[in-house]
Amino acid sequence: MAETTREPEPQRTPNIPDTGGGGIDRGLHRTLDWKGAFWIASGVPALVLFSIGAIAATVGAPSPLVWTVSIIFGLLQSFVWAEIAGLFPSKSGGASVYGAMAWVRYAKPVAPLSVWCNWLAWSPVLTVGSGLAAGYVLTALFPAEATINTWSMTLLPLGFIQEGLEVRLNAQFVIAALFLLLVFGLQHGGILRAARVQTVIGLAVLVPLLVIGVVPLITGDVVAANFAPFVPLSGAWDASGWTLFAGGLFLAAWSAYAFETSICYTAEFRNPGRDTVRAILSAGIACLVIYTLVPFAFQGALGVERLTQDDIVDGNGVGQAMTEIVGGGPVVANLLIVMLVLALLLTIMTTMAGSSRTLYQGSRDGWLPRFLSRTNQHGAPTRAMWTDLGFNLVLLLLSDYVFVLATSTVCYMIFNFLNLNAGWMHRVDNPDAPRPYRAPTALIAIGTVLAFVNALLLGWGANVYGGGALATGLIAAAIVVPVFYYRHKVVDGGVFPPSFSDDLPAENGEAGAVVLPRRAGIRPYLVLGGGVVVVIIGQLLAAAGS
Repeated sequence: MAETTREPEPQRTPNIPDTGGGGIDRGLHRTLDWKGAFWIASGVPALVLFSIGAIAATVGAPSPLVWTVSIIFGLLQSFVWAEIAGLFPSKSGGASVYGAMAWVRYAKPVAPLSVWCNWLAWSPVLTVGSGLAAGYVLTALFPAEATINTWSMTLLPLGFIQEGLEVRLNAQFVIAALFLLLVFGLQHGGILRAARVQTVIGLAVLVPLLVIGVVPLITGDVVAANFAPFVPLSGAWDASGWTLFAGGLFLAAWSAYAFETSICYTAEFRNPGRDTVRAILSAGIACLVIYTLVPFAFQGALGVERLTQDDIVDGNGVGQAMTEIVGGGPVVANLLIVMLVLALLLTIMTTMAGSSRTLYQGSRDGWLPRFLSRTNQHGAPTRAMWTDLGFNLVLLLLSDYVFVLATSTVCYMIFNFLNLNAGWMHRVDNPDAPRPYRAPTALIAIGTVLAFVNALLLGWGANVYGGGALATGLIAAAIVVPVFYYRHKVVDGGVFPPSFSDDLPAENGEAGAVVLPRRAGIRPYLVLGGGVVVVIIGQLLAAAGS
């Protein structure tokens, strides 16, 4: 079918009152196609470098299997995301926003919990990515013993949360903050300009990642002995070994599931029905290749002992490790450092684009504070972007990025549990709603099963990375409940904004309230109760394996 070449008028959001700053809020602009969304999401494959050492140090020889299983889970889940995204061509913000519309009918606080947990999971990529990029720059330019690398000033000890955790100021923080400001400037010009920039950077990153994954296989540098004995670090596939494996799957999910960010831009797609499914499946296939090959090549060429050294676990030695894999001297090493910095900038751009739109749409739909719903003349949600920036400048002051990662993964697993169940809930409650893409029913069922697998991993694997990770993540998730009730009850008078019911059949109730159909009966409540039970079972398994 022929497609029109005339670009549609930018979407307006007249139902959002002016929250200050002057001018007319023109909303998000429909300027993006699926290829642009793919390149925006092209920063996700590089996330494997964030925790490849941490997972190897947790699991041991089976760590490549962890990555393979995790990315397969993510790919199976993506079919659920693709279907529910197609239901909401007018909404931005990704799967959490679309899933929230399933849960709000049954438990109002659960809906903003989904959106909030997704943002808390994604936003710290800005911290981890910019921090690692700053570390690479400092390592490349200055000796390890140089004052600029060793100077650090403790502002607040947080050992009561996690041993060794503190708020500190150092050179890494300063350089990382400059990286974040650079990305903010690029994103300020709107999604289309960001996509064009990321197309160039994406090519410069994905090709070297493929080289790293393929070259050792061609040269014969992958050594079978580096996978033996194929048992966890505990020494056997016993209760302790399976707990370590669960911990690896838990942390890998933060990276391996993350290509769902490619559907954060539904309201900016020129053709949402076509572009949504193409964007997420193409991004998923790219991640399947990278997440399978790169961990296998790293371990096969370097061995578990090298992967578990401190410099790879904290991320700062990944560039040197890549040099060891492909060979070469200082020139190659410096080129790889440049590539890694570009890769990290790409992931930061991907994250700021996606997570800011989650805040923006959460505000438009009445979940989050109203001030986040404003865009600039380019259609960029700048207030949400400033919020992202400020939050991550605070996180950058923390001394342990693996703890930040584990805590944000707690939130990510909560989001995944809720939204995978939203797939069947939308089928039940909105059977006649237009679905540009309808996933096979078997994949919707598999997504539901994986929701409970993720809940099990949440209880079983979170505290492998420190006893405070699960508790801190749950507390961070709960913060949204009073925030939502203040917005909904005090600011909005108990009535959701008009944009809340965009794209779905709805009726007007009393006092102008929107009423969405409820056909699932008690099943959503049984799901919530079952999720809690499964998390507790995971905790019991973790205790047995400790």
